[in-house]
Amino acid sequence: MNALERISSFAGNTFAYWVILFAALALLIPGGFTWIGPHIPLLLGIIMFGMGMTLSAKDFKEVFSHPKSVLIGVAAQYLFMPLLAFALATALRLPPEVAVGVILVGACPGGTSSNVMTFLAKGNTALSVSITSVSTLLAPILTPAITLLLASQWLPVSAGDMFMSVVKMVLVPIVLGLVVKTAFKRQVEKSIKALPLISVIGIVAIVAAVVSGNKEKILESGLLILAVVILHNALGYLLGFLAAKMLKMDFADQKAVSIEVGMQNSGLAAALATAHFSPLAAVPGAIFSVWHNVSGSLLANYWGKRETNSHSPKKKSGPASLSQKL
Repeated sequence: MNALERISSFAGNTFAYWVILFAALALLIPGGFTWIGPHIPLLLGIIMFGMGMTLSAKDFKEVFSHPKSVLIGVAAQYLFMPLLAFALATALRLPPEVAVGVILVGACPGGTSSNVMTFLAKGNTALSVSITSVSTLLAPILTPAITLLLASQWLPVSAGDMFMSVVKMVLVPIVLGLVVKTAFKRQVEKSIKALPLISVIGIVAIVAAVVSGNKEKILESGLLILAVVILHNALGYLLGFLAAKMLKMDFADQKAVSIEVGMQNSGLAAALATAHFSPLAAVPGAIFSVWHNVSGSLLANYWGKRETNSHSPKKKSGPASLSQKL
């Protein structure tokens, strides 16, 4: 088990590199990865199941002890990112499928690696975990509703069908994970450190599947989509940070909110785009999966190394509690 834990830890620490490597391989040899496409919902469900297995009452303690901070983070998540996506899609006159894909990314909850990035940035990791958990549990309602509101001018949107997809791919696996953890607590605790490896494999496979299935379209419009993704991600970090600062949250909380807002569950966006729109609509989610892990690592490294005297103590949880958040 120790060897598996070391491999899992290594995979988690080098997550961004694996995503980039397999995205490149999917472009070079797409035939080796297209078979994964039909299994994207299953892969996402496995990732969410792992998240459920690692949640506990402690993860929701912050919700009740600091409800204002959690509310700010969740509200910023579901306000800034969808509106930024809509503004970019409109201003740049993106093709309908790409526009819907970008909006889907914006309408999704926090990314599965945001908690690790917050920890590395020496931010308030407890707050980050709470925001991710709450935004994910709200996703079955908010993601379809926001997509219907903002994306229907480009393509028809069935909010009801999307609701059922999010329930199946996100809510049900998380609940099952919680049930398994409750029923087999000792066994789950022994294997919990291996979960990052499963999450890394799942996310990398989703990215490779989307990239391989859209090679020609990515080569044709990939630079435009990449530019939109970089702007979307960077502006998310910036607006999240500024909102937290304006609302007088301390520096550790500002970093947590910034990272939570900027990093999206782009695997969910890719899965929903594939299921309800077109393969091209899944490309922004796949590219976002690559980019936000790179930018998140850079931002976390910068903040983590920066020695600063905050007005209040930095709050963080230990790395063991974060082993699942990739």
